[in-house]
Formats: sequence, C-alpha cells, structure tokens
Amino acid sequence: MSPGSRGRQWGRVILALGVFGVAASEAFAESFGFDDVTAIAEKRAAAEFHAPERVPDWLLKIGYDQWRDIRFRPEESLFRKTGPFEVQFFHPGLYYDRPVKINVVEPSGVHEVAFSPSLFDYGKNDFASRVPQNLGFAGFRLHYPIKTPKYRDEVIVFLGASYFRAVARDLGFGLSARGLAIDTAEPRGEEFPFFDEFWLVQPSAKAKEMTVYGLLESPGAAAAYRFIVKPGVQTIVDVDVRLFPRHPLGKLGIAPLTSMFYSGENDRPPREDYRAEVHDSDGLQIELGTGERIWRPLVNPERLRVTSFRADRLLGFGLIQRDRNSDHYQDLETRQDLRPSAWVTPGKGEWGPGRVELVEIPTSGDVNDNVVTYWVGDEPVVDKKRIDTSYRITWFGTDPKPPQGAWVVATRWDNGTVEGAYRFVVDFDGPALQKLPAETVVRGVVTVGSGEGQGEVLEQQVSKNPTTGGWRLTFQTRPSGSGPFELRAFLDLEGSALTETWTYLKEP
Repeated sequence: MSPGSRGRQWGRVILALGVFGVAASEAFAESFGFDDVTAIAEKRAAAEFHAPERVPDWLLKIGYDQWRDIRFRPEESLFRKTGPFEVQFFHPGLYYDRPVKINVVEPSGVHEVAFSPSLFDYGKNDFASRVPQNLGFAGFRLHYPIKTPKYRDEVIVFLGASYFRAVARDLGFGLSARGLAIDTAEPRGEEFPFFDEFWLVQPSAKAKEMTVYGLLESPGAAAAYRFIVKPGVQTIVDVDVRLFPRHPLGKLGIAPLTSMFYSGENDRPPREDYRAEVHDSDGLQIELGTGERIWRPLVNPERLRVTSFRADRLLGFGLIQRDRNSDHYQDLETRQDLRPSAWVTPGKGEWGPGRVELVEIPTSGDVNDNVVTYWVGDEPVVDKKRIDTSYRITWFGTDPKPPQGAWVVATRWDNGTVEGAYRFVVDFDGPALQKLPAETVVRGVVTVGSGEGQGEVLEQQVSKNPTTGGWRLTFQTRPSGSGPFELRAFLDLEGSALTETWTYLKEP
C-alpha cells in the first residue's frame, strides 16, 4: 500500500461557458460518455504500457508547507457560474509526480482544461516563474453546498495515483478509496494503478449529482471508470468499472478502501502519546448474505498482517469510525471523532463467491495510511477478457444501515488473572440490548481458533452495563497452539443471536 500520500485552473479556451438548459446538457452527454472512455481503455490495454511523464524533479523536492501554500484561485473555478457544483484543481509537486489530463464535457463539445500558473496563488513561494506553462494538474476536487446554500463545501477529491476520498455533511476528510488494488501485500510486490485522464461532465443548473469519467492505467491493466457523485448528509458515489487486463493478474482487489490506525482502546500506542486513541477508522465491518454481520477491530501490528474473511455472498463491507466520543481522542486539531466511515455495496447483480481481505501494516506514527481492505473474487484473472463490475460507496457518520439488534462499541484486553491467559472485555450496545432487564440471562458464545492457533476459553461472564444500558462480555482465554489464534464471540438469548459477531486475531 502506498505510504504517506492521502493523497489542475481551466484555461481561457473554455472561459466562455454559459448557462445551458438541462435538455441540452443531457443531449450532449449521450454523444460522449462511458462507452467512449471504455473504447479508449480497450485501445490502451492492447498497446504496450508506457510510464507517464513526471513533473520536474525540483517540484518533487519542495516541502509539505511549500506545497500547501500553492492555492487554487477560487474565482477561476470550473462551472462556478453555471450551477451548484464547481471544480478546483491541485498543483503538481511533493508526492504528486504525474500530471493528469483533465477534460470538460459541455454542450459545445469536449475540451481539455488548460493548465496555467496564473490559476494559482503561490503564497510565500518564490518559484512561480519557474513553473512550466504546460505543466498539467495533479488532481481536482468537487465543491457543492451540502451545509448551507450560501457556501460550496469540498465534497470529494481525486488526487494521487488512483486515490479519491469524499466527505459527508458535518464531517471532515479521513479515509480514502482507490480505483484498484493489484497484488497488495504479495511477495512479488504491489502494482500501483493511477488515473491518467478525467472527463468532467458539466452538471445542469439545478443538478444534485455530477458525473466524472476516469481512465486508469497500470502495467497490468487499463480501465474505464464512471463516478456519479451525490453529495449530502451521506455522500454517495456510484462506481462503474470496465477493466481490460494486459496479462494475467495475480490478486485483483475490487473497491479498495484505505485508512490509518495508530492506536485504540484495544491496541496501545507504540510510544508515549497523550491521545488514548489515534485512528481514522477503528474497525472493519462485513455483511454476509447469511444475515451475519462481522466486526473486526483494527490493530497496529508488530509485523505485516493479512486476514481473509470468506464470503460466498457478500452484501457489503466497509472501514468504520464507530467511536464518536471526542474525549477518547483529545485531539482538538484533527478531530478524529469527525472522520467519515465508508461502506461498499456491490452493484448490479452479485460479486459471487470470494473473500474480503484486510491488510494491516505496522506504523510508528499517524501520518501514513496503514490499513487497506478490498474484495477478491474466487475466479482468477488468467486472460485478457474484459471485466465489468459496479458498486456504491456511502460516506457517512451515523451508520445508514446499523446491524439489527446490537453491535460492538469497544474492545479491551489485558493479561487477566490466570497465568499465560488473556482477558478480553467486549462491550455491546443497541436497541435489542437496551430493552433487556438486568436480570435477563444473556449468554456469550465464544470460540477460539483451530490448527496452529488453538486455545481454550477458561471463564466468561455477561452483565448489563448500568451506565450505558448496553451489555459487557468478559472472558479469559489461554492459547494452546504456536500461532496467532482467531477469536469469535456474540451475545445470545434463548438460542438466537442478539448481536453482530465480534472477531479478533490475537498474537500469542
């Protein structure tokens, strides 16, 4: 997974944009669309891959503060006078070493957005005169009034390789999505696809959504993307993909999400830190076709860790920021309690049998993304046959589809009271638990691994939490095998599951 990065003003050739009716815009959209981008991707895949040109080396050597000081001039925003959406562009440099071609699709035709240094305010930097006139853009962001009609908020950013990230109303930016994940965490090394070109479709004067087409390139494949962005209380991005492999691909990760986890209630920080928790996401959530929901708390492992979750029929998965208590973070600047969650739902049809894979990478700080998850189908990519897929990403604060009954709200562990054992304390909450009287007999169902990661449950108890109304499962387990052992637990009432399934992988 790419470390560090979480990571163009339009030229005078298109400054004469006017206000066009919906009918005219929609009529033109039919003359250039997804099929055209698909044809370009297919042609690219049939040709030899060529690495893109890089921006001048001196721009890659500037510091973070210098790059941040280069600001796009808002008055030059694309579509600023034609509707509720507007587009602003990013300047290459620092991490962003590839210029990206950006086009606009408007009623009069398709035009390239021309780069010019005059579109940017270079702040305190003294190198504006050295910037090439045809440098190109690093990426772009869409703005839309999701909080008040008087201000257009930044709602989604496309910047760096194949990364994009969105935000819902009242939240800040956090985790990112990626176009593809190829051979992530594989010994042969990961391949990093990148968006090479975009087409921005001019929205109508009263549009509530905007369409963006993207062309993705890598040594192993070329692909056409369609993004339909719908900003709001929950921002929705519908994604359609048409992928053309150049050769057989090893591991193809669909709908990747990437985030940062440094420390949490279940995983203490590697060094002294006044913040008890530091993360953009605190767990992986999976919904299976069987009706089961799985919750896996994230960790900052001592070494690279890859975990798979079997799903013969997947209904959805996501990286979730479930803890919204600002007291747990104590970071007044980054406000990680306001980071969004992202939920992926398969689109037309089903993805078929496969697995959700979770990759956790050790990190010594909170700067780099160190968590990535994606879907891998059982069918390998062994030929050049076109692959079509679609999915929806919902960016939200409050879960739009919470687990029925109850869910995990916290995971903690220590060395317990028995030699060689671990004690786990798992808190559950939700409507199904809140209504139960304290004298109700609720049972904890706990299982411990198999094979090299075996263990035994020594004791357990379930009790109502008088301060929250939720219920707490406490148990002690002792490993009996030589490898990491998988734990699973849920709360049960008279033979029926009350909660989602908590899972944890413990290193002995």
